[in-house]
Amino acid sequence: MNKRITLLTNPAAGHGNARHAAERALARFQQRGVDVNHIVGADARHARQLLDEALAAGTDAVVVAGGDGVISLALQALALGDVPLGIIPAGTGNDHAREYGLPTGDPEAAADVVADGWTETVDLGRIVPDGAGPSWFGTVMAAGFDSLVSDRVNRMRWPHGRMRYNVAMVAEISKLRLLPFRLTFDDDEPLDIDLTLAAFGNTRSYGGGMQICPGADHSDGLLDVTMVHSDSRTKLIRLFPTVFKGTHVSLDEVSTRRAASIRVECPGINAYADGDFVAPLPVTVSAVPGALQILRRP
Repeated sequence: MNKRITLLTNPAAGHGNARHAAERALARFQQRGVDVNHIVGADARHARQLLDEALAAGTDAVVVAGGDGVISLALQALALGDVPLGIIPAGTGNDHAREYGLPTGDPEAAADVVADGWTETVDLGRIVPDGAGPSWFGTVMAAGFDSLVSDRVNRMRWPHGRMRYNVAMVAEISKLRLLPFRLTFDDDEPLDIDLTLAAFGNTRSYGGGMQICPGADHSDGLLDVTMVHSDSRTKLIRLFPTVFKGTHVSLDEVSTRRAASIRVECPGINAYADGDFVAPLPVTVSAVPGALQILRRP
């Protein structure tokens, strides 16, 4: 049982739901006799500073109340360490929580998972841009159409919420084109291939349940790679709903590979992971076995 934890909250996550979820989790921790150091950063840099200080002082676990974005922040501090990650799901997508069967919409039940203290050792993805240090992700790295949509979302100031993403997606579909990727799987020869998008999954889903890499296993030391080859707007629109079931991988315009490490090159394209911007390509993305301890149900 965890007796002393650090709770990191992103109050803006889930359209403000994270603050309420954290309050409910705190009450449950109090009932369970868990001592909580609650930290709320003014911004991402401040939150990371507070988290590093908490880790240096000693804690049984780091628990995040929020979504995949603040989980990603915590992963940068926890990767390759022995302090486990707990999650109080309160984001929009909650793909980490979905992968590990954590209760959503029930902060008390999620707090009980943390307090009980059962952990699983899982892989993380690591991204190393050329000439820069590594960053870590838990779910999926995306490059191509998905990252172009995210680029556009980040440039937009209106509309707000999910509608901004929808507008950006329609705009990028209107400009859909094949992109010249060069992919090097493990020690193979480089593969020059035209793709609409490429996704590199440590876990199965991104974007709030889209099973872009339905065969991914978070403990096999490998990344699942899903590649879409068609620049047909009609085919992409038809493919979109199948991604929620993971059946898109059987379509002719989709292919898959599995590798421990992939060098990814494509001019003018950025890599996003856990929903956030990471770096411009080229990068080397890899699975790192046993890089994280995560609190979950037995």
